Amino acid sequence: MAPRRLRPSLYISVDIEADGPIPGPYSMLSLGAAVAGVHSADGFAAADPGERTFYRELKPISGEFVPEALAVSGLDRDRLGTEGAEPGRAMSEFTAWVRECAAEAGAQPVMCGYPASYDWTFLYWYLIRFTGASPFGHSGCLDMKTLYAARAGLPLRAVVKGTMPRELLSRRRHTHHALDDAIEQAELLANLMAWSGPSSASR
Repeated sequence: MAPRRLRPSLYISVDIEADGPIPGPYSMLSLGAAVAGVHSADGFAAADPGERTFYRELKPISGEFVPEALAVSGLDRDRLGTEGAEPGRAMSEFTAWVRECAAEAGAQPVMCGYPASYDWTFLYWYLIRFTGASPFGHSGCLDMKTLYAARAGLPLRAVVKGTMPRELLSRRRHTHHALDDAIEQAELLANLMAWSGPSSASR
């Protein structure tokens, strides 16, 4: 029997900024995404993460917010209440963008984050709540923190960016602007995919 042909994956780095810990009571205020590359049976081919990007700022969906969470992004909820995109429209536009990128690459889209848990929680909830579907399905999510822990042979809770080898980290600043950080994290993913793991001298 001939081996099953594997469909490649299109890795899309995603970062969101929100005003609280969970979606529903709190709001996703911005969404940034950058195409990181394609992973096929032949390996990972990195893309220029600044070439294919998506960014939207969204209207809040409730009056509740955590001041400390809001302060991280520096976004103005009052301004977003008048200038932000309607969540349904933003999620529909994002879905169309993801599907267009995936079709051009001939690959299945995968959301990537560092860590993915927070960003995926908001993104998936918003997609299902406002569009009824996710272009990533229910499980098309890759956590870069877990990927690094597995390749470095470390417990997950021991992993922080500050202790990663310098060659893995992007030279871009982490600004808490969703698109800036999505691009930065796309570079981290590309470096992780090319990394052979810690040298024996550093173990």
